[in-house]
Amino acid sequence: MKTFSPIKEGKVREVYDNEDTLIIVATDRISAFDVILKNKVTKKGAILTQMSKFWFDFTKDIVPNHMVSTDVKDMPEFFQQEQYNGNSMMCKKLEMLPVECIVRGYITGSGWESYKKDGTVCGIKLPEGLQESDKLPEPIYTPTTKAEIGDHDEHISFEESVEILEKLYPGKGRDYATQIKDCTINLYKKCAEYALSKGIIIADTKFEFGLDENGNVVIGDEMLTPDSSRFWPLDGYKPGQGQPSFDKQFVRDWLKANPESDYLLPEEVVTKTVNKYEEAYELLTGKKFEK
Repeated sequence: MKTFSPIKEGKVREVYDNEDTLIIVATDRISAFDVILKNKVTKKGAILTQMSKFWFDFTKDIVPNHMVSTDVKDMPEFFQQEQYNGNSMMCKKLEMLPVECIVRGYITGSGWESYKKDGTVCGIKLPEGLQESDKLPEPIYTPTTKAEIGDHDEHISFEESVEILEKLYPGKGRDYATQIKDCTINLYKKCAEYALSKGIIIADTKFEFGLDENGNVVIGDEMLTPDSSRFWPLDGYKPGQGQPSFDKQFVRDWLKANPESDYLLPEEVVTKTVNKYEEAYELLTGKKFEK
């Protein structure tokens, strides 16, 4: 049996080269504040992979995606081991664009902190009188650079994203920047409306895009998971305060309250986190989570 080693390891994902495709494995690692924690969160990788699969299927009318299969039977024998079942996705190879596409439909987090200071989010002027967690009149696009592990992403303007892409693709920078911005807003609007009908508010999210061999824009990486998005329960949503969430908020809150923890979580925080991920998956897909 041919063995494989990752060609790239992120905070949560491992990427394997399979000749004309890639196999992306979502591990059970969890990160917060750009640090990989010492705990594993059982089932998390499989939930993230299956949730991305759901959204890729749901949005293929808006933009093509990189997913080929999530069935390990379609992959080399090496991946037909228990540890890869359910959390692996075979994908088309893309040339990834160096811009993270962030869209915000509600004002929260760093956006809220910025708005309180000067009424803007990432340089975009917003109406006066907004409260924390308010829905924005229209979703806003706030791209960032892609940082290496351990560094922080930097906010950039749309025009700066044009410049970055123009340097790489002379004559096509504005076209690619406009395409990924439009795809980001359109994907968010369709998915946020659907999620709302299932009892989940998608406050914000990030997408990553690449180019296929013909230079077409394709969505890659993960899509609308609790790792890349803020999910809030619609039930009990109340502007003017922070909201409970389906993502890593338990983890972040506990780490902030326990600065001496050395990034080791108590088991109850891990359990609560995976239960929230599972609940979000089941609400959105209408299916019980089964690995």
